[in-house]
Amino acid sequence: MPADYTPATIADVRRLRDTLDQQGKKLVFTNGCFDLLHAGHVRYLEQARALGDAMVVALNSDASVRVLKGPDRPLNSQNDRAEVMAALRAVDAVVIFDDARATALIEAIRPHVYAKGGDYTVESLNREERSALEAAGSQISILPLVPGRSTTSTINKMLATDCTLASNAKLRLAVLGSGAGSNLRAIISAIQAGTLNAEIAIALSDQSESAFLQIAREAGLSALHVDGGANPRKFSDAAQKEIFEHLERARVDVVVLIGFMRILKDPVISAYAGRIVNVHPSLLPKHKGANAPQLAIDAGDPETGCTVHLVTAEIDAGRILAQATVPVHAGDTAEKLHARIKTEEHKLLPQVLNEWRERGLPVRGAGQP
Repeated sequence: MPADYTPATIADVRRLRDTLDQQGKKLVFTNGCFDLLHAGHVRYLEQARALGDAMVVALNSDASVRVLKGPDRPLNSQNDRAEVMAALRAVDAVVIFDDARATALIEAIRPHVYAKGGDYTVESLNREERSALEAAGSQISILPLVPGRSTTSTINKMLATDCTLASNAKLRLAVLGSGAGSNLRAIISAIQAGTLNAEIAIALSDQSESAFLQIAREAGLSALHVDGGANPRKFSDAAQKEIFEHLERARVDVVVLIGFMRILKDPVISAYAGRIVNVHPSLLPKHKGANAPQLAIDAGDPETGCTVHLVTAEIDAGRILAQATVPVHAGDTAEKLHARIKTEEHKLLPQVLNEWRERGLPVRGAGQP
């Protein structure tokens, strides 16, 4: 019986790189999970190999795949994935790495050329990996994407059933939050009480130590942190792409923003148009943006409240689905007023989600992943 495949070591790959360098040749480097090999992978790897004289594939270990893609991945073990990759004529060596990112590996190997598939841009590359490539003097090459081929779409085809369209099917939710997570707790409670016919497929936060993530993990949910980048209000291109990929893998019907402080944009906004919902602490269209309770107090409003609305590219401007009013009391602080608004949010948001299909709002359909 043949022995199990043994991947290359970092030292092996560095020796290959140095030998090529001495000969005036180039080492091409790429990395990924390569969990379920398809034609898109094969074509991309062949194109990448043509950029130099040898190519090494850095393969995410099983542990790092789980960090990046959730507890249900990988489908195949790291050594099995490495053996399949090594059998391709375009691949000269395979090395496995445990970190979520290939930064340390790039720093150690210093490849001449770095290749990535066309679902990336230079700007959407992970910022740490990009900095390491620039420091190593590596040429970055983004190769064309093969339309219609992806591991996620293949898995989703395998999992697709007619039950996703049934009127009594549980609504599959992705919840995104940045803070205390009280609305997440309210959604979980409503699901447990049977007043919300839904399941939380994934919870995502841009804050690694948020109470939101702690609540999600205590509830046994798939809960992941996404590094949003340096701007506390906007996602980097790399983070936008990562969020989109998590949503696609989770096969969600509705994306729920609850105390989520960064602005989503494409590809999420377009791909999930009409299926992203936010709860805002004012009676929209009044007091959009941050600090809405204080704005209501400053304006002398006799009442304010909360609004559940659809999310569009314009902040707090999407279709209003429901509202609840809250009186503004004399001597209110923003904190006291916001606490009373939260009480109404905890009732209103689960109610709207439970009525999602009855309201004729869209879900993931037969033509969607």
